[in-house]
Amino acid sequence: MKNIFRNLAKYWYFVILIFALLIVQAYCDLSLPDYTSALIDVGIANSGIEHAVPEHITPGGFKGVEAFLNETEKEDWSKAFTYDEDSGYYTLSSADYREELDSEFSKVIAIVYMMTSQQGSATAGMDLSSFGEMDMSAIDPTMMTAEQLAQFQAVQAVLSEMGVDITSPTLLLDIRGVFEEQLGTLGDSIITSMAKQFAREQYELCGVDMQKMQTDYLWSTGAKMLIMALIMASMAILIGYFASRTAAGVGRDLRHKVFTKVIGFSSAELDNFSTASLITRSTNDVQQIQIVTVMLLRMVLYAPILAVGGIINISRYNSGMSWIIVLAIGLVLCLIAVLFFVAMPKFRIMQTLVDKVNLVAREILTGIPVIRAFGREKHEEQRFDGANNDLTRVMLFTNRIMSVMMPTLMLIMNGVSVLIIWTAAGKIDAGVLEVGAMTAFITYSMLIIMSFLMITMISIMLPRAGVAADRIQEVLDTEMTIADKENAITDAPENASIRFDHVSFRYPDGGENVLTDIDFTAEPGKTTAVIGSTGCGKSTLVKLIPRFFDATEGTVSIGGNDVRDMSIDVLRAQIGYVPQKAVLFSGDINSNIAYGAPNATHDDIEEAARIAQALEFINEKDDGFNSAISQGGTNVSGGQKQRLSIARAIARKPRVYIFDDSFSALDFKTDTALRKALSEKTKDSTVIIVAQRVSTILNADQIIVLEDGKMIGKGTHRQLVEECEEYKQIAQSQLSEAEFAASIAVKEGE
Repeated sequence: MKNIFRNLAKYWYFVILIFALLIVQAYCDLSLPDYTSALIDVGIANSGIEHAVPEHITPGGFKGVEAFLNETEKEDWSKAFTYDEDSGYYTLSSADYREELDSEFSKVIAIVYMMTSQQGSATAGMDLSSFGEMDMSAIDPTMMTAEQLAQFQAVQAVLSEMGVDITSPTLLLDIRGVFEEQLGTLGDSIITSMAKQFAREQYELCGVDMQKMQTDYLWSTGAKMLIMALIMASMAILIGYFASRTAAGVGRDLRHKVFTKVIGFSSAELDNFSTASLITRSTNDVQQIQIVTVMLLRMVLYAPILAVGGIINISRYNSGMSWIIVLAIGLVLCLIAVLFFVAMPKFRIMQTLVDKVNLVAREILTGIPVIRAFGREKHEEQRFDGANNDLTRVMLFTNRIMSVMMPTLMLIMNGVSVLIIWTAAGKIDAGVLEVGAMTAFITYSMLIIMSFLMITMISIMLPRAGVAADRIQEVLDTEMTIADKENAITDAPENASIRFDHVSFRYPDGGENVLTDIDFTAEPGKTTAVIGSTGCGKSTLVKLIPRFFDATEGTVSIGGNDVRDMSIDVLRAQIGYVPQKAVLFSGDINSNIAYGAPNATHDDIEEAARIAQALEFINEKDDGFNSAISQGGTNVSGGQKQRLSIARAIARKPRVYIFDDSFSALDFKTDTALRKALSEKTKDSTVIIVAQRVSTILNADQIIVLEDGKMIGKGTHRQLVEECEEYKQIAQSQLSEAEFAASIAVKEGE
């Protein structure tokens, strides 16, 4: 997993910016349930009254609340209001600290409301101002009317049941203490709502238009919700933009790194990774990381913020239903654990199977002519179906797991909603919870569960991306066996003589040498040929010169410099290499010939084509040198591909020419003409030719004969015929008696 996060290090500034935007989005998202609750509990249930302490209050109400306050609170209460003689009621002197006033006086106001408004209460309907004068011990029942006496006796009985001493000098404070104990069982929202009902009564007594107050509150709250929604949308757009840009940058960087790394691989490293696997790692694996990077930035960072914010907001409601959230989170975590342990092992298998499908498809598409020639279409269809079905089974398994996840999560979410409503119904009926608070609780619960849902989704995709990241990192961490030394020679050698000094070579995983004790020198102005049976190591030998491999023992040098001590760029700049299998690139003839010499002029390209005997078939094409070459050169013949490959090497004007069996697809006439024209061009260069045909190398200045990786002969054609029985047998098998005799006679004539 660390490899995924390592890729984001370069884009730390985008990550910080996205995190800040997510905090803003989460704040807006978490504010909406509160506004919804306020619309219901304040705007509808409490007529738009936001504060427990009323802005206007009648003298009776003012004194009634004051009667239940201690000395310090009375002082604060008096400072908060100013008496308006014109209107005849008290008005808040300042609205700057109304939250503090609500916190200090809401319980007392709720107590006053409970005592004066609840039906059946002994104090119901009592004049609020009379609380300030209440002294039960000083009341003379004999002076009361029958109605007053009945009310007095009822109050006296209630106070006795409450355990309040009616003779106490702090009677009202004692009553307040009893009621505060009762209020302690209620939530803050219920207490505040009761206080607001008291405020509503006071507003009505003061002549305030309650309908206008309610309408104004609903409009203002709705406008705030709209603004929050617009901010959320803006943040989501910005987050999506920056997350996508970051992920695209990560994908671009990874593709560049992998491609650059693979380009520098020697054949030894390429043998460790199949071509299909490298293609999958550069495309499918990078895409997996890119997708998960977007999800990491948009969801994984957002989910914890949303969950923590939702839990904090839920705790403010004191609803007693937090256990439902804990239960829901526990169920979600159990689901995540099951999915993780069941699906995780399949993702690594899936990536391997994708490699296999790509490998089989690539082999089939590349080998279509051979498949058709041998009538093996059914066999290849079955082989592809086998690889495809294996991948399909694994993908179906993981998709079924994912398909089970969503309905299960929806069941949990809906079950939580039902459980909250069922639990909250009893609390609302008991008066300990408001409808708006229940609505907000449900919304926050869904937000918390949704945040865990986001984590669940990423927990499924993250392992697969982790596998992809590890596979890519495996390529990037591969140590290249062919690389420049720290103080590599950067100057071109004075001459292009090539020396094999007792060279032996075996492949990294090979147990035996492919080449053993190869010792010869190829000099400038001369042609050195290498011949031998199939698989004797001819191509491997010439690949040691441009350092496609490094010799296991001995040294290969150019101009007296060990090729391992030279800069790879300088070394390969001296060489024009024509591989055994001609390779052309999509483009046109002109770009293919100039591939190794980007600055070559048209005359240089035309001369190279003439020497390679390619000019004739190029001129026959309608567009000449601008004729298109398809991918892999499939729209030209094998001989034409070889001639264009030879022209590409000639156009580079190298000091060393290496032809690795590059004349095999040419007819004898073209072969002869090409070698004649080439000899004039390469008279100052070192030429090494790997050949199967003796006729191609008859005139070579030096012929190296290989057998089982060992040099069994070295000399001219005539010398080898006389001294090397194996070479003589090769020559006699390929040449007629007359041609064989003539080849020796020519040599003797010289």
